[in-house]
Amino acid sequence: MSTTTSHSPTPALLSLEHVDTFYGQVQVHFDLNLHVNAGEIVSLLGGNASGKSTTMKIILGLLKPRKGEVCIDGQSIVGLSTPQIIRRGVASVPESRRLFGGMTVRENLLMGAFTRPDKAEIARDYERLLDLFPRVKERIASLAGTLSGGEQQMVAMARALMARPRLICMDEPTMGLSPLYVDKVLELIAQVNQTGVSVFMVEQNASLALQIAHRGYVLQTGRIALSGVARDLLNDPRIRDAYLGGEADAA
Repeated sequence: MSTTTSHSPTPALLSLEHVDTFYGQVQVHFDLNLHVNAGEIVSLLGGNASGKSTTMKIILGLLKPRKGEVCIDGQSIVGLSTPQIIRRGVASVPESRRLFGGMTVRENLLMGAFTRPDKAEIARDYERLLDLFPRVKERIASLAGTLSGGEQQMVAMARALMARPRLICMDEPTMGLSPLYVDKVLELIAQVNQTGVSVFMVEQNASLALQIAHRGYVLQTGRIALSGVARDLLNDPRIRDAYLGGEADAA
């Protein structure tokens, strides 16, 4: 009789397990479960008031779930401060970019490395990111507040990468951008992922997000309505039903 040795599976880079979240008495998440594996782009899709941005807040420690766990490498981060979570390898590209408008692009980028003590490595990463984001390099001495929306989004991405994260959480990265910059930002997200950085992307535009994602989840009033491989979701007619609450007939 042969025996086999069992190995514990490698935990997901990010996992949310049975999460319930509230604002006061109003429940936003209902038994929320999702995960991001190392090397993946995962999109969280949903309409307004579906709970997408709240999901980002609990990952970054800005809001504590009432029930459930948020884990990095299988270890709970619930209760940690945002800087402590960043030190675990998580970076954020927030909605509306939130750059320091009165500071130069260069100063904004270096703010992304505020948790790092390795000045020589910071300098090397800075040069590498200017190669990855040539438009940012062109505007390096400009005040961040004078940049277009698309340029600001690129600076926000580069700033996040200055933390040398394993996971970047992006909240509505294409919102308010011109079509030209939408395509460019999506292309850059894919390029960043190819360098080994995992991406968790909250998006309202399903067709855009699923074009570059490996997997996706559809959030509907705080519950996961659909999940699966991105290309399957892209072709799934239930995507429309999920966004419309399941009450509208297909046209």
